[in-house]
Amino acid sequence: MARNIDDRLTQLGAKRVGPRGEGDDDKSMEEDYLAWKDDMFAAVQSELGWEEGAGGDVADFEVTELDEVDDAKLYLGELSARALTGTRGVFDAKNPYAAPLTQAKELFEDGDRNCIFAEFDITDSGIRYQTGDHVGVWPVNPEVEVERMLSILGLQDKRSQAIDVKSLDPALAKVPFPVPTTYETMFRNYLDISAPASRQSVGSFAKYAPTPDAKAMLEKLGSDKAYYHETAGVKCLRLSEILMLAAGDAPSSTPTTWSIPVDRIIGAIHRLQPRYYSISSSPKLHPNSIHVTAVVLKYEPVPGANKVFGVGTNYLLNLKQAANGTPPSAREDGAPVYALDGPRGKYKKADKLAAPIHVRRSNFRLPTSPKVPIVMVGPGTGVAPFRGFIQDRVALARKAREKDGPDALKDWGTIDLFYGCRRSTWDFLYRAEWDEYAKELDGKFRLHVALSREEGQPKVYVQQLLREEGDRIGQALVQQKGYAYIWCVSSFLSHCARRLHRALLTLGASISLSLSSRSGDAGSMAKAVERELATILGKAKGGSDEDGEKELKLLKDRNRLLLDVRPLPPFLLDLPHARHALTLCLSSLSSSSSAGLVLDVHARARGRVGFERKEGRARGGRT
Repeated sequence: MARNIDDRLTQLGAKRVGPRGEGDDDKSMEEDYLAWKDDMFAAVQSELGWEEGAGGDVADFEVTELDEVDDAKLYLGELSARALTGTRGVFDAKNPYAAPLTQAKELFEDGDRNCIFAEFDITDSGIRYQTGDHVGVWPVNPEVEVERMLSILGLQDKRSQAIDVKSLDPALAKVPFPVPTTYETMFRNYLDISAPASRQSVGSFAKYAPTPDAKAMLEKLGSDKAYYHETAGVKCLRLSEILMLAAGDAPSSTPTTWSIPVDRIIGAIHRLQPRYYSISSSPKLHPNSIHVTAVVLKYEPVPGANKVFGVGTNYLLNLKQAANGTPPSAREDGAPVYALDGPRGKYKKADKLAAPIHVRRSNFRLPTSPKVPIVMVGPGTGVAPFRGFIQDRVALARKAREKDGPDALKDWGTIDLFYGCRRSTWDFLYRAEWDEYAKELDGKFRLHVALSREEGQPKVYVQQLLREEGDRIGQALVQQKGYAYIWCVSSFLSHCARRLHRALLTLGASISLSLSSRSGDAGSMAKAVERELATILGKAKGGSDEDGEKELKLLKDRNRLLLDVRPLPPFLLDLPHARHALTLCLSSLSSSSSAGLVLDVHARARGRVGFERKEGRARGGRT
């Protein structure tokens, strides 16, 4: 896309100043961005005769410690004034509902991984959800990270100090959390201190180092791409870990105190965001509860490095342990510990725990008529929304039998679920439920299980099972006008750009893509499934693979091939690689007559970019 824009601007007589920036999503987009940015500013200075001003190292925020504050107006983890005052109203992203945890259990029978099933009670909350929606769970940072940051900044004795934060330039930087609050609350509830630190922010803290050696190390980390990658990048080190490493502190020791102003920390670390999970229940069977299915993220990025623990899923793991009153098992050993009481103890009443949640709508929907065949493909916890789909059909089947008798389902379409896991004795999720669902659906439901690591058996993947059922699946999708659903985790950048390009260019995307900052087997699985579907569709149409590709595109355009919705999290706009990708994508569309979009980019020397979207009347009368 960048090359096309560059070529087109050149054709129109534009002169490019500096090199064209290109990034490799298989490596580090942030590093590619930083390398391009430095050369670009140097070229602009040379071409236009500009001089760098002194505004590049200006704080965005001002932090003031308050002598007196009304406790009723002090934010201790609440996300909005409504949440602080307890005003009754709609529960949403700014006012999540403290949903009681009614059940939590381990789903994996064996192996070294954990998968949590959590059931949240929404009785009398006013929350309503539809099958296929997502639930946002608002975690906190683990206590070890909170204590590290307080210690590094010399704030342990001031943890309960009330502070106010003001933006010095509201047009470019808004205060990322409600105030007044406390230092401890800021680190526990509001800033994502558990995220890997960026090279740019690490380099900016060098001048606050406690020793010359620590300063030299941070300067090298900030300027030397290869050194940063080897020392911190591949190990996914958090800011606290990098500062301790530079100061020569052992991981388990008391950290050395740094003189970094708190306002710089606020400007360098983005806001802690909710973690979204596909709801794995149907409101037709469970109108008063929301089910979550989540694999606990924990891995060693490189041999010998500290383990990385996902903030959201380990928060759920802590909830499960506390709710059941059980100590950590062997495979849970080493997991971080969280403060679960919530602001002012709102999330713990007697022996009952709660978690702040809200529902986010999705376009991942079943066809209205049960006579339409559906095909679902999902590996691992990708089965979560499909469990909700099956429950939805089971509820309809019960009503249909009550009304029309035992033959009520004879005209129903087939329901095929292609599910992939590792071993039947390890991670076969909801194994006991599927047979019961098949009985209730009179055999209309078929489960196809691909086991990739079954002992003594060859590896099998879902696309292979699709191929074996190709004739029947092709008939269901082509002749019977069925629907297909794919859940996957895919590479962030390429799918983000594709999604935005298609959505804005056509003024209404026909397919939504899952977004994730991690890529891997699941991303390639989705591509393999689409290729297999194209072959199946081409054969069903009596033509070639090319005809199958056309039919696949037709399914997408008519919203009969859907992927699980994973909208771009707002905090990703603060990441350099995301800014760069979005700038390229949106810039290419802003001049198109078919897209009513004007893009204003505001940049500062340190590289923060903001976006303004102005809606206008576009071709065809749509906005």
